Amino acid sequence: MKITESAFAGSLESSDLLVQIEPNNEGGLFIDLESSVEKQFGQAIRKTALDTLEKMGVTSARLTLQDKGALDGVIRARIQAAVLRSTGEETIDWSRL
Repeated sequence: MKITESAFAGSLESSDLLVQIEPNNEGGLFIDLESSVEKQFGQAIRKTALDTLEKMGVTSARLTLQDKGALDGVIRARIQAAVLRSTGEETIDWSRL
């Protein structure tokens, strides 16, 4: 999937995260993470984000995550929503998610 425009998903409420995804003109995936639990779970959050983008076929994007203690399922769902909004896709291939 090609990221064509900036999109948001999620919130800054407790146990959620705010995801912003934008096109990356330089190519590749860039993740900027801000989390109160980054020292403990930062690596796991980044891995979940990269796995989600990979499964959706995203190879180039800038992803900004503002985490408020979200669990893996919430992280995946918010990234998926942001990707779908940024690509304008209306058909979802559920087998890829």
